[in-house]
Amino acid sequence: MAAASAGAGRGGVSLCLATAGGVKALALSAFTLVWTHSIAKVEWQEDWRLTPAGLELVQARVKGTGPGMEPPAEARLVDGWFQWRPQRAAMPELVLGNSGAAGEWRLCHDGRCRTLSEVVGHPIGANVTKMSICEQQEK
Repeated sequence: MAAASAGAGRGGVSLCLATAGGVKALALSAFTLVWTHSIAKVEWQEDWRLTPAGLELVQARVKGTGPGMEPPAEARLVDGWFQWRPQRAAMPELVLGNSGAAGEWRLCHDGRCRTLSEVVGHPIGANVTKMSICEQQEK
């Protein structure tokens, strides 16, 4: 994963992660967000894309069902995962909470997954992380 300083998008887009410890920018245009349900201990994955309209959820997958994680009617079982394409508008930001009950959110890109603490370079703990497209600075 290539890190960039905030606003230095190398001609492309960057994903900004805002935590209590500061802001980290990543030069990427798509990523997968992975987490484990705190009660059912079942993995959930979402594929996201950065677009001019904001963060777009492209596909979601869940490795089973549990309280609050029932797949929608259009989901299909593929290789043990319920998969579907959510129909929702792009979002300006994604706010991630961390209960601490099931481990950290993981961000995957270019075949590598890391916890958000690893990505930003410091422990996040139970604090909120906000994900958004970095504002491009004029030079």
